[in-house]
Amino acid sequence: MISTAAGSPGTNRTILGVACGMGAGALWGLVFLAPDLVRAFTPLQLAIGRYLAFGLISAALVGSRWRSLVAAVPARGWLSLAWLSLAGNTLYYVLLSTAVQTGGIAMTSLVLGFLPVPVTIIGSRDSGAVPLRKLVPSLLLCVAGAVCIGWQAIAAPAAGAVTGLLFAIGALASWTAYAIGNTRSLSRFAHVSAQDWNLLTGVVTGLQATALIPVTLLFEPLNHTPQAWLEYAGVSIAVALLASIGGNLLWNRMSRLLPLTLVGQMILFETLFGLLYAFVWERRLPTLLESAAFVLVVASVLTCIAAHRRRAGLAISAAAS
Repeated sequence: MISTAAGSPGTNRTILGVACGMGAGALWGLVFLAPDLVRAFTPLQLAIGRYLAFGLISAALVGSRWRSLVAAVPARGWLSLAWLSLAGNTLYYVLLSTAVQTGGIAMTSLVLGFLPVPVTIIGSRDSGAVPLRKLVPSLLLCVAGAVCIGWQAIAAPAAGAVTGLLFAIGALASWTAYAIGNTRSLSRFAHVSAQDWNLLTGVVTGLQATALIPVTLLFEPLNHTPQAWLEYAGVSIAVALLASIGGNLLWNRMSRLLPLTLVGQMILFETLFGLLYAFVWERRLPTLLESAAFVLVVASVLTCIAAHRRRAGLAISAAAS
């Protein structure tokens, strides 16, 4: 029996996967700021703007390859794209924007910071996954970090905090379904590249956003100033490019490199970067609890990575013996 080399393929996959997860979190953290930047617009209007831009950019990038991509994806693949677009994009962003505008970034970050718990628990049932008992320290650190992030919001709730909490829980459920379903769909349709899967998701999400335009025209206010519309367009395009194109590409790449039990941990980077951007936007330093949350969340990810590296090392050693 031999020990695992420092530069083993399993270790390199884990490092690259974590780097992609960190990059996705850095780009996705921007979505917490967008609802605050254009508060004059409703969550549904924010989702429509972002995903219309995402759909148009995706369609342009697919270009002449559209027919070949359509042929490469079977009917059940398109069904997967439809519900993944709804759960991870359209519905999720409406719920998240509502949570941010009513309950604040801290409250929303608290709830979404719990995402690794359900994803890791469900992922631990997969074949060859790290046993759940090995991930308990990481999960406990994750919970402790999430509690620290939102403790102030819970201890002294502002107006609308309860409503924001309910919408944030809805966003958590929606994104949990997406994270699990997307990882498994990427494995099921491995012949489609991570970038192409993201672009196809963008096209489908853009169609969903188009279908929602009559809803906002009929039921929501549209009496905004020209300056407000320019800001809305700028934020929509920026979030589409950075979060939906760049962030989703990195996330899909990560999802093919890491097991589901580790994929869930990576969403914590979105929470961390979302809070960092909020501190810059609000021009303040983190409080003691927020600083503690940073340390706990980072420790949670590192502990989870260590558990997977030990698992990979044992597997390689067993194969080499």
